[in-house]
Amino acid sequence: MSARVVYTDLDGTMVGPRGSFWHTAGRELTDRPAAALLDLHRAAVALVLVSGRTYEQVVEAARIFAADGAIAELGATIGWGAGRTPHRLRGELPERYGDRTPMDVMAELGVVEELIAAHAGRLEWHAPWHTTHDTDALLRGRVDPLAVDAWLAEQGAGWLTLKDNGAIPAASWMGLDADAAPPRVYHLMPRGISKGAAIAWDLERRGLSPADAVAIGDSVSDLDMAPAVGRLFITANGAAVDGMSDALAAVPNATVTEGAMGEGWAQAVRAAL
Repeated sequence: MSARVVYTDLDGTMVGPRGSFWHTAGRELTDRPAAALLDLHRAAVALVLVSGRTYEQVVEAARIFAADGAIAELGATIGWGAGRTPHRLRGELPERYGDRTPMDVMAELGVVEELIAAHAGRLEWHAPWHTTHDTDALLRGRVDPLAVDAWLAEQGAGWLTLKDNGAIPAASWMGLDADAAPPRVYHLMPRGISKGAAIAWDLERRGLSPADAVAIGDSVSDLDMAPAVGRLFITANGAAVDGMSDALAAVPNATVTEGAMGEGWAQAVRAAL
Protein backbone atom coordinates (compact mmCIF):
# COMPACT_ATOMS: atom_id res chain seq x y z
CA MET A 1 0.00 0.00 0.00
CA SER A 2 1.03 3.64 -0.39
CA ALA A 3 0.07 5.78 2.59
CA ARG A 4 -0.27 9.54 2.78
CA VAL A 5 0.22 9.69 6.55
CA VAL A 6 1.87 7.39 9.10
CA TYR A 7 0.75 7.54 12.73
CA THR A 8 3.31 6.01 15.05
CA ASP A 9 3.72 5.23 18.71
CA LEU A 10 7.08 6.26 20.18
CA ASP A 11 8.34 4.19 23.11
CA GLY A 12 8.92 0.54 22.31
CA THR A 13 7.96 1.18 18.68
CA MET A 14 9.80 3.97 16.87
CA VAL A 15 12.42 4.25 19.62
CA GLY A 16 13.90 1.32 21.48
CA PRO A 17 15.79 0.74 24.72
CA ARG A 18 15.91 3.90 26.87
CA GLY A 19 14.28 5.87 24.08
CA SER A 20 17.15 5.36 21.63
CA PHE A 21 16.50 5.68 17.91
CA TRP A 22 19.89 4.11 17.21
CA HIS A 23 19.71 0.81 19.09
CA THR A 24 17.94 -2.47 18.42
CA ALA A 25 15.96 -4.31 21.07
CA GLY A 26 19.20 -6.19 21.77
CA ARG A 27 21.03 -2.85 22.25
CA GLU A 28 23.11 -3.15 19.07
CA LEU A 29 23.67 -0.05 16.94
CA THR A 30 21.52 0.31 13.82
CA ASP A 31 20.75 2.97 11.23
CA ARG A 32 17.74 1.19 9.70
CA PRO A 33 15.09 3.30 11.44
CA ALA A 34 16.90 6.51 10.44
CA ALA A 35 17.15 5.37 6.82
CA ALA A 36 13.44 4.50 6.77
CA LEU A 37 12.56 7.88 8.29
CA LEU A 38 14.60 9.67 5.64
CA ASP A 39 12.83 7.76 2.86
CA LEU A 40 9.47 8.58 4.46
CA HIS A 41 10.23 12.29 4.38
CA ARG A 42 11.60 12.11 0.84
CA ALA A 43 8.34 10.48 -0.24
CA ALA A 44 6.46 13.44 1.32
CA VAL A 45 4.43 11.12 3.57
CA ALA A 46 3.28 12.92 6.71
CA LEU A 47 4.51 11.55 10.04
CA VAL A 48 2.43 11.99 13.20
CA LEU A 49 3.73 10.89 16.61
CA VAL A 50 1.10 9.24 18.83
CA SER A 51 2.15 8.67 22.42
CA GLY A 52 1.23 8.46 26.06
CA ARG A 53 3.76 11.21 26.76
CA THR A 54 2.66 14.74 27.60
CA TYR A 55 1.86 17.15 24.80
CA GLU A 56 5.01 19.19 25.37
CA GLN A 57 7.15 16.05 25.23
CA VAL A 58 5.54 14.79 22.02
CA VAL A 59 5.85 18.21 20.34
CA GLU A 60 9.56 18.27 21.21
CA ALA A 61 10.02 14.77 19.76
CA ALA A 62 8.08 15.88 16.66
CA ARG A 63 10.65 18.62 16.12
CA ILE A 64 13.52 16.13 16.38
CA PHE A 65 11.99 13.67 13.91
CA ALA A 66 10.53 16.39 11.64
CA ALA A 67 7.03 15.04 12.25
CA ASP A 68 3.99 16.84 10.89
CA GLY A 69 1.84 16.38 13.98
CA ALA A 70 1.67 15.26 17.60
CA ILE A 71 -0.98 13.29 19.49
CA ALA A 72 -0.33 13.08 23.24
CA GLU A 73 -1.64 11.41 26.41
CA LEU A 74 -3.06 8.44 24.49
CA GLY A 75 -5.14 10.63 22.18
CA ALA A 76 -6.23 13.39 24.55
CA THR A 77 -4.46 16.23 22.75
CA ILE A 78 -3.89 16.70 19.01
CA GLY A 79 -1.52 19.27 17.52
CA TRP A 80 -0.05 20.11 14.13
CA GLY A 81 2.38 22.56 12.62
CA ALA A 82 4.39 24.06 15.46
CA GLY A 83 1.94 22.70 18.02
CA ARG A 84 0.63 26.11 19.06
CA THR A 85 -3.09 25.38 18.63
CA PRO A 86 -3.83 21.96 20.15
CA HIS A 87 -7.27 20.40 20.02
CA ARG A 88 -8.34 18.51 23.15
CA LEU A 89 -10.74 15.58 23.25
CA ARG A 90 -13.10 15.51 26.21
CA GLY A 91 -14.34 11.93 26.00
CA GLU A 92 -16.98 10.98 28.61
CA LEU A 93 -15.85 13.49 31.24
CA PRO A 94 -19.25 14.54 32.71
CA GLU A 95 -20.49 17.95 31.61
CA ARG A 96 -21.03 18.98 35.25
CA TYR A 97 -17.25 19.40 35.60
CA GLY A 98 -17.18 22.15 32.98
CA ASP A 99 -13.78 23.00 31.54
CA ARG A 100 -11.78 21.43 34.35
CA THR A 101 -9.11 18.93 33.39
CA PRO A 102 -9.73 15.24 34.10
CA MET A 103 -6.75 15.24 36.50
CA ASP A 104 -8.31 18.10 38.50
CA VAL A 105 -11.55 16.14 38.74
CA MET A 106 -9.79 12.90 39.73
CA ALA A 107 -7.85 14.79 42.42
CA GLU A 108 -11.07 16.19 43.87
CA LEU A 109 -12.71 12.77 43.92
CA GLY A 110 -9.62 11.05 45.38
CA VAL A 111 -10.21 8.16 43.00
CA VAL A 112 -6.53 7.56 42.15
CA GLU A 113 -5.45 7.31 45.78
CA GLU A 114 -8.34 4.92 46.50
CA LEU A 115 -7.42 2.80 43.49
CA ILE A 116 -3.76 2.57 44.56
CA ALA A 117 -4.80 1.69 48.12
CA ALA A 118 -7.03 -1.09 46.79
CA HIS A 119 -4.01 -2.54 44.94
CA ALA A 120 -1.24 -1.92 47.48
CA GLY A 121 2.10 -3.14 46.22
CA ARG A 122 0.73 -3.73 42.75
CA LEU A 123 -0.01 -0.17 41.59
CA GLU A 124 1.63 3.21 42.15
CA TRP A 125 2.16 6.58 40.48
CA HIS A 126 4.57 6.39 37.55
CA ALA A 127 6.79 8.92 39.28
CA PRO A 128 8.26 11.33 38.42
CA TRP A 129 6.69 11.42 34.95
CA HIS A 130 3.10 11.55 36.19
CA THR A 131 3.29 15.10 37.54
CA THR A 132 2.78 16.97 34.25
CA HIS A 133 -0.21 15.03 32.89
CA ASP A 134 -3.53 16.89 32.57
CA THR A 135 -5.83 14.25 31.12
CA ASP A 136 -4.65 10.94 32.55
CA ALA A 137 -3.31 9.61 35.82
CA LEU A 138 -0.05 7.91 34.83
CA LEU A 139 0.48 4.74 36.86
CA ARG A 140 2.69 1.66 36.87
CA GLY A 141 2.36 -1.84 38.27
CA ARG A 142 0.59 -5.07 37.44
CA VAL A 143 -3.22 -5.20 37.62
CA ASP A 144 -6.18 -6.41 35.56
CA PRO A 145 -7.58 -3.39 33.67
CA LEU A 146 -11.01 -5.04 33.28
CA ALA A 147 -11.22 -5.63 37.02
CA VAL A 148 -10.20 -2.04 37.66
CA ASP A 149 -12.89 -0.79 35.28
CA ALA A 150 -15.47 -2.83 37.19
CA TRP A 151 -14.21 -1.31 40.46
CA LEU A 152 -14.45 2.20 38.99
CA ALA A 153 -18.07 1.58 38.01
CA GLU A 154 -18.84 0.46 41.56
CA GLN A 155 -17.35 3.73 42.84
CA GLY A 156 -19.60 5.77 40.57
CA ALA A 157 -16.69 6.67 38.30
CA GLY A 158 -17.58 4.50 35.33
CA TRP A 159 -16.72 7.38 33.00
CA LEU A 160 -13.07 6.48 33.70
CA THR A 161 -11.13 3.52 32.27
CA LEU A 162 -7.66 2.06 32.83
CA LYS A 163 -5.59 1.61 29.67
CA ASP A 164 -2.53 -0.62 29.38
CA ASN A 165 0.30 1.14 27.53
CA GLY A 166 2.94 -1.59 27.62
CA ALA A 167 5.74 -3.00 29.74
CA ILE A 168 8.67 -1.17 31.30
CA PRO A 169 11.83 -2.52 32.97
CA ALA A 170 11.56 -3.17 36.71
CA ALA A 171 13.77 -1.00 38.92
CA SER A 172 14.84 -1.31 42.56
CA TRP A 173 13.52 2.17 43.38
CA MET A 174 9.96 1.22 42.48
CA GLY A 175 7.67 0.49 45.43
CA LEU A 176 6.05 -2.54 43.83
CA ASP A 177 5.89 -6.09 45.16
CA ALA A 178 8.13 -8.67 43.49
CA ASP A 179 5.14 -10.45 41.93
CA ALA A 180 4.13 -7.23 40.17
CA ALA A 181 7.06 -7.65 37.76
CA PRO A 182 7.46 -7.00 34.96
CA PRO A 183 5.55 -3.75 35.57
CA ARG A 184 3.35 -2.11 32.99
CA VAL A 185 2.39 1.51 32.41
CA TYR A 186 -1.29 2.40 32.79
CA HIS A 187 -3.30 5.52 31.97
CA LEU A 188 -6.43 6.20 34.04
CA MET A 189 -8.49 8.52 31.85
CA PRO A 190 -11.98 9.34 30.57
CA ARG A 191 -13.62 6.82 28.29
CA GLY A 192 -14.03 7.93 24.70
CA ILE A 193 -10.47 9.25 24.49
CA SER A 194 -8.15 6.99 22.53
CA LYS A 195 -5.41 7.05 19.96
CA GLY A 196 -7.95 5.86 17.40
CA ALA A 197 -10.41 8.65 18.16
CA ALA A 198 -7.61 11.20 17.86
CA ILE A 199 -6.44 9.78 14.54
CA ALA A 200 -10.00 9.82 13.17
CA TRP A 201 -10.33 13.49 14.16
CA ASP A 202 -6.96 14.35 12.61
CA LEU A 203 -7.73 12.53 9.35
CA GLU A 204 -11.01 14.44 9.03
CA ARG A 205 -9.10 17.68 9.59
CA ARG A 206 -6.72 16.70 6.79
CA GLY A 207 -9.52 15.69 4.44
CA LEU A 208 -8.22 12.11 4.29
CA SER A 209 -9.83 8.70 4.80
CA PRO A 210 -8.62 5.70 6.83
CA ALA A 211 -7.43 4.12 3.58
CA ASP A 212 -4.84 6.90 3.33
CA ALA A 213 -3.30 6.08 6.71
CA VAL A 214 -1.08 3.51 8.39
CA ALA A 215 -0.44 3.17 12.13
CA ILE A 216 2.43 1.51 13.99
CA GLY A 217 2.46 0.47 17.65
CA ASP A 218 3.50 -2.09 20.22
CA SER A 219 0.87 -2.24 22.98
CA VAL A 220 -2.74 -3.17 23.62
CA SER A 221 -3.66 0.53 23.68
CA ASP A 222 -2.28 0.82 20.15
CA LEU A 223 -4.92 -1.60 18.88
CA ASP A 224 -7.35 1.32 19.30
CA MET A 225 -5.75 2.81 16.20
CA ALA A 226 -6.82 -0.07 13.94
CA PRO A 227 -10.38 1.10 13.09
CA ALA A 228 -9.11 4.56 12.15
CA VAL A 229 -6.51 3.40 9.58
CA GLY A 230 -6.20 1.12 6.59
CA ARG A 231 -3.49 -0.99 8.17
CA LEU A 232 -1.98 -1.34 11.64
CA PHE A 233 1.48 -2.73 12.27
CA ILE A 234 2.44 -4.15 15.67
CA THR A 235 6.16 -4.60 16.27
CA ALA A 236 7.38 -8.07 17.24
CA ASN A 237 8.17 -7.06 20.81
CA GLY A 238 4.58 -5.96 21.34
CA ALA A 239 3.14 -9.08 19.75
CA ALA A 240 5.10 -11.22 22.22
CA VAL A 241 3.36 -9.75 25.28
CA ASP A 242 0.97 -12.04 27.18
CA GLY A 243 -2.55 -11.76 25.86
CA MET A 244 -1.61 -9.80 22.74
CA SER A 245 -2.05 -12.74 20.36
CA ASP A 246 -5.70 -13.13 21.39
CA ALA A 247 -6.27 -9.39 21.09
CA LEU A 248 -4.67 -9.33 17.64
CA ALA A 249 -6.95 -12.11 16.44
CA ALA A 250 -9.84 -9.65 16.69
CA VAL A 251 -8.08 -7.00 14.57
CA PRO A 252 -8.35 -8.00 10.88
CA ASN A 253 -6.17 -5.19 9.52
CA ALA A 254 -3.25 -5.78 11.91
CA THR A 255 0.13 -7.13 10.79
CA VAL A 256 2.99 -8.19 13.07
CA THR A 257 6.46 -7.14 11.93
CA GLU A 258 9.39 -9.54 11.89
CA GLY A 259 11.64 -7.10 13.73
CA ALA A 260 11.27 -5.68 17.21
CA MET A 261 11.12 -1.99 18.15
CA GLY A 262 12.96 0.26 15.67
CA GLU A 263 13.76 -2.53 13.23
CA GLY A 264 10.11 -3.54 13.10
CA TRP A 265 9.15 0.12 12.80
CA ALA A 266 11.45 0.47 9.78
CA GLN A 267 9.85 -2.59 8.19
CA ALA A 268 6.38 -1.08 8.68
CA VAL A 269 7.46 2.24 7.16
CA ARG A 270 8.87 0.44 4.10
CA ALA A 271 5.56 -1.37 3.68
CA ALA A 272 3.67 1.93 3.96
CA LEU A 273 5.74 3.40 1.15
